[in-house]
Amino acid sequence: MVNGLPEASFKDIPEIFEVELGESLTARTESLSSFRELGPPDLCHVVKSTGRTGQRDFGSYHYISGVDASSSASLAAYINSLTYAIEDNSAWFSKTPQWKVKNGCYCCFNAFSRVDIRVDVKIPGGVNAYVIDLRGERHEATPEIWQETYVSAILRAILYSDDPTYFLDAYRKLDPIASREGELRFLQAAEALFPKGWQVGSDPEIQVATVVSNHLTAGIMKYFGDSGRYQPAANLFEKLSVREPEVASLLARSYLGMNEEVKAVQIMSAAIKQMPQSYTLLHVQCDFLRSKGKHEWALRLARQAVNCAPSEFVTWEKLAEIYIDLQQYDSALLTLNSCPMFTFNGRDSHRALPALKIHLPFHRPIGDILPERHKTEDDEAEPALQRLPAPGLRGTWARAYGILTRLVSQIGWDELLKTRSQVFVMEEEYRMQKAQGDIQQALRSAKQTPVPGRESDVGTAVIHEDGTVIRPSIDDNASTKAVMSPPSPVLTATENEDVNGNELDHPSTIPMIRISTESQRVKDDDQSEATKVDEQPPTMSQDKGKGKATEEEEEEGQEILTNGHGQANGVEKPEQAAGEGEQAINEASPAPTQESFSFSTKRLCERWLDNLFMVLYEDLRVWTIFRAEVAHFKTQHVAYRKTGLEWEILGDLGIRLHHKEEAKEAFQRCLDSTRYSVKPWAKLMEMYADEGDIQRTVQTAIRVAAYQYADYTEMSYPTQIARAFFTLGQIHGHAKISFTLLSMGLPDPILKIMDSYLQYGKNFRVEGYDF
Repeated sequence: MVNGLPEASFKDIPEIFEVELGESLTARTESLSSFRELGPPDLCHVVKSTGRTGQRDFGSYHYISGVDASSSASLAAYINSLTYAIEDNSAWFSKTPQWKVKNGCYCCFNAFSRVDIRVDVKIPGGVNAYVIDLRGERHEATPEIWQETYVSAILRAILYSDDPTYFLDAYRKLDPIASREGELRFLQAAEALFPKGWQVGSDPEIQVATVVSNHLTAGIMKYFGDSGRYQPAANLFEKLSVREPEVASLLARSYLGMNEEVKAVQIMSAAIKQMPQSYTLLHVQCDFLRSKGKHEWALRLARQAVNCAPSEFVTWEKLAEIYIDLQQYDSALLTLNSCPMFTFNGRDSHRALPALKIHLPFHRPIGDILPERHKTEDDEAEPALQRLPAPGLRGTWARAYGILTRLVSQIGWDELLKTRSQVFVMEEEYRMQKAQGDIQQALRSAKQTPVPGRESDVGTAVIHEDGTVIRPSIDDNASTKAVMSPPSPVLTATENEDVNGNELDHPSTIPMIRISTESQRVKDDDQSEATKVDEQPPTMSQDKGKGKATEEEEEEGQEILTNGHGQANGVEKPEQAAGEGEQAINEASPAPTQESFSFSTKRLCERWLDNLFMVLYEDLRVWTIFRAEVAHFKTQHVAYRKTGLEWEILGDLGIRLHHKEEAKEAFQRCLDSTRYSVKPWAKLMEMYADEGDIQRTVQTAIRVAAYQYADYTEMSYPTQIARAFFTLGQIHGHAKISFTLLSMGLPDPILKIMDSYLQYGKNFRVEGYDF
């Protein structure tokens, strides 16, 4: 421990102590050019000193959002408030030096002009505000720069408020808008900067940011939409639609959120005549028609939206969703295959620096209900669960996977694979078609250039991967080359295996696999086992990519498990689809049948979609094993035990696969462990709120609030708790939620925190505040 660090620490504010004084500011300056969109949270750097000679000064910093960045005075006021936050452990008889904040620097990124505005504060002394551009040069701060910085800071506070994938150490979150006057000021600034909104970027699913598809409009709709207060947003968009006709899509969404459907339809009708090529407007109409059950009408609009913006992922996604509504699953798969996929760029963040010390104090009474934050056996999980690839999907990949899981939840895995093989060219079909073409070419070549005495060798010509045809000679070793021979009714074990020793399936059958925890079964090379395969009935087909089970597995008697829909079918591993642009055959082709394949009605499956099928297969395989084990233990009347992390992973898996009740059960089992994690509490809170269960929602919300305050989220809105309370308030009213809190006999500090969410609803008149 460095001498003086404990005394120099803040009492309730997180901070990271620097190894070298000012290195965080230097690193931020060097990283400015790498910020692509909204930028990272604000950085507050302070220097602490005792004023004594020979005593080293310490530099520390923390990240923060929600501070009013409209002027240098408001930022300087925040730094000045830190002077009262240092631990005061000295007594009148003590010789311990008194640490004070000597100076500070507040950094706030302007996402519109791509500059960093900084305010240097010297205590005591003056305030100096300036701008740092991407090259590190200083400029003077103008009123326009301040306005852009103010809106940028609020957008970051709104959009980063409850993003579970965005985490920083020592990140403090405050309320971005604390009063009705502050909200009005934000709306005025947003109106002035609305034409520049595209400059701040957009969600990763949007390829090209537009005046209505960007982070500014997303922040406005999130802020007012989470509380159901669309009236201020509608007033703003009414003014903007005069000079920006495309804003009519946002205006219509606002009126639909207010249940003003007649007015929304009138706006959409007038706007579509003026801008028939606006895909955002067409999508609002699609959603409205889907809510009314008019899926056929919505389909025509979705097709038109694809024609208007064929390079946008969201247009194809909307079309695929409507095809699923219409139960046209083959068209949904083809549409999904056509989606343009974009590289995911995460939110801007600071570069991690080595720290002298990370100080994370937490002294609030609400923290007493949390478990200890140290690793236990409940933080361990089986490797098979930890290696699931689906949780790592982001952006367009996650959205496309969501469509795929919706498909499998409606029609089942077996039917999905059938549909897939009907619309896409499978690798086996491609291989057989290629082999047929090579044989026909060999036959034509043999007729054109006959070789004396070798006419009978045409049927036994060796066809290599590059298309060359070599006839056998006496020296040839036939066991090492793929000799094309006429098809036989029963394939031998050698002919029915690829070069990796894995058995190939017949294209006309649907393979069935045995579920085991191994992702690849070990092949037994024993000749007697190969003979057993030949003796199996033709109806028992083997899955491609899976070898025969080892003798140990056969002795264990692996049973066919049920799939995620309770059907008595195993989860079939998907065949490899023929990828686009694939020209070479990777392994020796099996004997082709005489059936001619026509690919005129089929398409090549994109490689990324083929990979998503494998991701879905892994999810279903693990889920099938899990549900079978649960059923087995129930019949045996034995407790089924998992660690806290395993229950959490299984709960996430259930949500991904649309098994809500089973996911809820997994999250509830997770609460029995002592693992430090907010996820199961937050997921259950959302589920209970959707069900209208006040008692359970409030109980879980208290835990979520404790975790949020432990992570220095000191804001009331927008948060997950506020969203859950406002959802309940629309049904039961805020008074009933308040009475429920009072009846629980909570300590005053905890009751005050929970009441702050309802207080926001009262101040801003959220629906339900008055009953």
